Amino acid sequence: MKLYVGNLSFETTENDLQDLFEQHGTVNEVHLMMDRMTGKSRGFAFVTMNDNAQANAAMSALNGHELNGRTLTVNEARPREERPRSYGGRRPFAGNRR
Repeated sequence: MKLYVGNLSFETTENDLQDLFEQHGTVNEVHLMMDRMTGKSRGFAFVTMNDNAQANAAMSALNGHELNGRTLTVNEARPREERPRSYGGRRPFAGNRR
């Protein structure tokens, strides 16, 4: 089961999350979302656990848990919605229109 972990401190690392979630079961993957431009954390991550019972236990125990001075939000991850790709909604420049 894939879990969304939000409201993370910008100092929180993937290892911090791995250690925290492993207290509740086997962690397959931790993916801390980073800003492409700055290379800094975006303040949320996804944690994948193999066993649904362990994932539910982690979700119950850690939602509202404090880590690095922040209160965590832990929910089951939802599939990403497809969004139309737009580049600002403006027409491309096509010469001087008069």
